[in-house]
Amino acid sequence: MKKMNIAEKLDQSAFSKTHFFILLICTLCMIIDGFDVQAISFVAPTLIAEWGVDKQAFGSVFGAGLLGMAIGAFTLAPLADKYGRKPILIISMIILSASMAATVFADNIQYLRIVRFIAGFSLGAIVPNAVALAGEFSPVKIRVTSMMIISSGFILGGVLGGAFASYLIPHFGWHMVFIIGAIAPLIMVFVMWTALPESLLFLTVKQIKLNNINHWLKKLKIEGSSETNEFPYHTHSTNIVKAGVKQLFGNGLAFGTVLLWVILFMNLLATFFLANWLPILISQSGYDAQHAVWAGATFWFGGLIGNLVLGRYIDKYGFGITLVLTFLGGIIFISAIGFSIQIKSLVFSFIALTGFCILGAQTALNALAAVYYPTEYRSTGAGWALGVGRLGSIFGPVIGGVLISMGLPITSLFFIFAVPILIAAMAIFMFWKIDKLPTKASDPIISDQSA
Repeated sequence: MKKMNIAEKLDQSAFSKTHFFILLICTLCMIIDGFDVQAISFVAPTLIAEWGVDKQAFGSVFGAGLLGMAIGAFTLAPLADKYGRKPILIISMIILSASMAATVFADNIQYLRIVRFIAGFSLGAIVPNAVALAGEFSPVKIRVTSMMIISSGFILGGVLGGAFASYLIPHFGWHMVFIIGAIAPLIMVFVMWTALPESLLFLTVKQIKLNNINHWLKKLKIEGSSETNEFPYHTHSTNIVKAGVKQLFGNGLAFGTVLLWVILFMNLLATFFLANWLPILISQSGYDAQHAVWAGATFWFGGLIGNLVLGRYIDKYGFGITLVLTFLGGIIFISAIGFSIQIKSLVFSFIALTGFCILGAQTALNALAAVYYPTEYRSTGAGWALGVGRLGSIFGPVIGGVLISMGLPITSLFFIFAVPILIAAMAIFMFWKIDKLPTKASDPIISDQSA
């Protein structure tokens, strides 16, 4: 019996209502992720005033959450290859809900570090599995678009978090932010448990749940097999699951791998310094708590617009020139935040433009990490690149806390954190001019994402 290649069937399928529903669920997961990642930075100015603690103490709180995300990405997320994406997503959401509920009872920094680490641990598994599940179900012709939409969900979560927090904190107190942050994942657990399919590629690799595969193929309007005596499907993805990190430094990829790691590390270092410390720094500059929260939301809103705009320019002009110019803009705008901190209209404009550049660029870097590596070890390459980037996201808030404790002027702080963006700009320029940087996010190499 000739077996059907289910990966090719999914690649060539027409976009249906079921595709849309799966993509919507994964996007909602990312929105919750973005909301809960940023929740602590939105309430930090209020907690500093209420608890009477130094603002630099929150550097360790931010770092604990991001450290949890890195550990979750390296330990919990890979379990999906053994047990399936759906159960790991559900377990992660349950852990996240419990940790957010526990945060409601926080009354000191030490307790806050622990619950934020646990929250981060669960969040570290949500992003890769939600994106992967959406990518595995998406037709090849819209796969990149699907992944861009998923990434927008994370940024949108930060925007909505700021909007909700600015209303909830003055009316109901900071606790309500975490109550909502605990309820939303529980709702998603119910939705995923009842309506989200397991990856059909995963089920095919494991050769299990044939009826389940046929059921979802029918809903996706893909003709399945009527064979019941022998498992009728296969996928080429089983050929690459043993790819190792050493492959990333062979076949002429070493230079590009190092550059990609540097770019992601530096961009996320600056990104999470701003994401975590910006509301506090705005508050300490004489603005009220509501404006402090809106500063964080403005940063994420700028990133959302950047995410939508930059993709078009990358498709037209390529990664190289688009990202170099974007990073150069980021250097200018992040420096300008410090110089305009006392001028509300200017500082909020520069915050939005900074988000446009460095948050918007991050989505493009996620796509670049996938495009750069051959199919045989693309998942390994992208995973390690984003993992190294996560380390930058840990160091950013911690370094920020140290610099703040030294009493540096705010203008100097923002100028210092323009340096990582400068390094990222130099690295992407070298990548573009010296190494074989892919031209576009839609280059043919990305079309085999099912692997």
